[in-house]
Amino acid sequence: MKLIFQHSTKGQNKYKIPDFDFEEEIQIPDKLLRLDDPFPDVAEPEVVRHYNNLSKMNFGVDNGMYPLGSCTMKYNPKINERLSRKPGFAGLHPLSDESSKQGAFQIMYELSDYLCRITGFSQFTLAPAAGSHGELTGVMIIKKFFESINEKRDTILIPDSAHGTNPATVAMCGFKIKEVPSDKEGNVDIEQLKGMLDENVAAMMLTSPNTLGLFDINILTISKMLHENGSLFYGDGANLNATMGKTRFKDMGFDMMHINLHKTFSTPHGGGGPGSGPLGVTAKLAKFLPIPRIEKIEDKYKLNFDNEESIGRVHSFFGNFGVYLKAYIYIRMLGSEGIKEASETAVLNANYLMAKLKKVYNLPIERICMHEFVLNDKGIPNGITTNEIAKRILDHGFHAPTVYFPLLISGAMMIEPTETESLESLDRFIDVMVKIRRECDDNPETVLSAPVTTPVKRVDTVLAARKPVLTWDQ
Repeated sequence: MKLIFQHSTKGQNKYKIPDFDFEEEIQIPDKLLRLDDPFPDVAEPEVVRHYNNLSKMNFGVDNGMYPLGSCTMKYNPKINERLSRKPGFAGLHPLSDESSKQGAFQIMYELSDYLCRITGFSQFTLAPAAGSHGELTGVMIIKKFFESINEKRDTILIPDSAHGTNPATVAMCGFKIKEVPSDKEGNVDIEQLKGMLDENVAAMMLTSPNTLGLFDINILTISKMLHENGSLFYGDGANLNATMGKTRFKDMGFDMMHINLHKTFSTPHGGGGPGSGPLGVTAKLAKFLPIPRIEKIEDKYKLNFDNEESIGRVHSFFGNFGVYLKAYIYIRMLGSEGIKEASETAVLNANYLMAKLKKVYNLPIERICMHEFVLNDKGIPNGITTNEIAKRILDHGFHAPTVYFPLLISGAMMIEPTETESLESLDRFIDVMVKIRRECDDNPETVLSAPVTTPVKRVDTVLAARKPVLTWDQ
């Protein structure tokens, strides 16, 4: 397909940006001036057709199943989008007077309360703009907490089944990282953990359920061990859609956790944003939460910046309000029973897929899973790997699952159907996966040459990631 610049023909575009008269002439260095016209010369009908055709080449969850493990790429109700675009919300400026923001403040205040009820924590901050940002806020609070009690602890433990952002966050905050291995059942190795706990361990970060899609059966033991060591327990709540309404992070012994609102509570996910990663904490850590905080005094809401023990601001204004709004609508529509049912459906869907697909693909750890599970390419013949299988899936109108992650499973295919896929959709995906596995034996060249039906055919994945072409060069 041509680029928009390749549609350009001089004289097509009749619209012109008017020249502006400035009181003083603006001097721009010659080296920053373009010699050519930066805009393609294309008439409106061609522009509309070009971008409409481009949109048809893209794949999204509105087109088909998007089983990305640990990313929760689910269908989100369109009513959330419609309501969030209402002028009273979309046109509200953060610098407007507090009296005009009372409705927005009420939504944020009540959303924080809902998240406390769902997780068991005392208070939440909505400020973090993504899950990784929530992690950063949490680790900053961990550092601040130990400074407040005059303890110098410099190490945070991270299981090998954690999300990749966990060690990056820890390093950014100046802590040392120690990796805790998993046992053969996918749980934290308790004996190994026991030998790693000492007076230098500030905390342990645990993704629950972990990236193998498994709930750690030793969670209460881990919590007790950490607390007896004087350490804090951080919960990565990116996979909350597997447990919400069924169990609470606080009851499992966690001292804090972040939630990816854009995964669990309905916001289109991916593309670099928008996101939201609220952080919840126990009562003893609440005083360290970022400012400002929203308070309710009688029937009015206001921002409170007065907290000398806070870690300070972590986001401009109040965070990503549009994401809060969609999460608020989603929670209110579901209610407590609906939230519970969403988790049950996510787990049921994943176990249904796993039970069917383990008959034809290798399942490295055979346990009841939570919201996702991991297969791999062990035993696949004819030089076919996970990479080829993923590309062949594209030919059948599904997005490929997450591949080669988590790293502790060789050739991993991490599959998450989410709670929004129907039985018919799951069965279609199963039929495709079974067909591809049969092709690996009977017609390997079909798999090795995939994809053939997509607008862009087989690409060098590594080259595309390391050397992207980001500009149009005539």
